[in-house]
Amino acid sequence: MARAGETAESLAGRVEVDPKTAGRWVVEGRVPHTRTRVAVAAVLRCDPADLWPEPYRRRDLAWFRPWVELEQEATCLRTFEPLLVPGLLQTEGYARALLRTGNLLPPAEIEELVAGRLARQEVLCRDAPPQVVAVIEEAVLRRRVGDPAVMREQLHHLADVAGEPHVQVRLIPADGPWHTGLAGPFVLARMPDSREVAYLDNQLRGELVTDPDDVATLGRRWESITGEAFPRRRSVELIREVAQAWT
Repeated sequence: MARAGETAESLAGRVEVDPKTAGRWVVEGRVPHTRTRVAVAAVLRCDPADLWPEPYRRRDLAWFRPWVELEQEATCLRTFEPLLVPGLLQTEGYARALLRTGNLLPPAEIEELVAGRLARQEVLCRDAPPQVVAVIEEAVLRRRVGDPAVMREQLHHLADVAGEPHVQVRLIPADGPWHTGLAGPFVLARMPDSREVAYLDNQLRGELVTDPDDVATLGRRWESITGEAFPRRRSVELIREVAQAWT
């Protein structure tokens, strides 16, 4: 706080909490709510895990942990993915095959990352799961990851999950025109207080987006992207059709 020129009072004002609450973070070592941790870290220009390490002692990569925390608390997740099956919907075999690509990671690290990815998916099975809408390109179904057996299992799993009342999977047809989503994948998460945050991925690491204007821009892109997608039922039919082709 001192390095960033903030006091407990000024920090509390910037992240919209009571000044006494901010004071307790320092004096009593209390750990704030996930969204507040992220907001405080942004103000202080540091990583949330540097301020409160305990919640981030997970298998996930350090830079990914703040997003995982938010993902687990979200009431709604909207994800667009032009290249891969989204992580929350991946099978173990598909995830492992992805991480093995290029032989860039040691086997032990791959297994840790696979375990972390599968643990994240438990959010879909809890008593009050988030509403999930995943829009993906049809090409994802036809791009081989691992061997045909891995792909067949993955597509059957994708179709099964899409049958759950709280999960939608919608496909953008392969013969569709260029659209705004092809600039890159992103996820929008609505939190219990109705605020939204977003997550962007790239070759090196992900970026957590909390600025309301940036989140709103991604929201407009989401509306444009979903206009290019098949309806829910037709999407599931196509997933099952392509699954049969992986023999």
